[in-house]
Amino acid sequence: MSLTDIARRIRDAARAAGRDEGSVTLIAVSKVQPLDRVVSVLEEGHRVFGENYVQEAAGKWPDLRERFEGVKLHMIGPLQTNKAKVAVELFDAIHTLDRPSLAEKLARLADARGACPELFVQVNTGEEPQKAGVLPADADGFVAACRGLGLPLAGLMCIPPEGVDTTPHFALLRAMAERNGLSGLSMGMSADFEAAIAEGATHVRVGSAIFGARDYGAR
Repeated sequence: MSLTDIARRIRDAARAAGRDEGSVTLIAVSKVQPLDRVVSVLEEGHRVFGENYVQEAAGKWPDLRERFEGVKLHMIGPLQTNKAKVAVELFDAIHTLDRPSLAEKLARLADARGACPELFVQVNTGEEPQKAGVLPADADGFVAACRGLGLPLAGLMCIPPEGVDTTPHFALLRAMAERNGLSGLSMGMSADFEAAIAEGATHVRVGSAIFGARDYGAR
């Protein structure tokens, strides 16, 4: 499926939900994708990309940003605290703020730099033990703690469990965001972004539907 097709489906889903067509940001997830595929999407004019790995992004995007103006880079994978310094210098937004130690490190870095990427708190809506994210019962307290540190929270993010109806997870995240006065909702991927938009997603993360299947062996 082409970038044009995905963009059209996003616009259609937004209209169907009674929302402005431009209210949803498409994050093209370029992790573990061959450089030529990424360049092709850049040449089509897209400028918002998502990466999961700090090291991979650091090796790829500085050169691409020199070639293409206006790139916005979003960190959508788990962020190790010891890589936070590189991340805040490289990314425009971090979607995976999920624990106090990371919040404290980001706050110190923000104070030192005088700037901070937009931050989304990741919520483990499925309460899966193997998955990162704040548990739903702890989300309100964690948001308050992050605000107490002066962090610029943009919204919440979730990755629902595989093989389930994702709509209840999106609705849960939306309710949490509304309760905490947060407008950003990073939710929805290649298989379910239209359902996420119906529930208020402001950022959808689409990779394989744009770039094709990933070859993790090439990473």
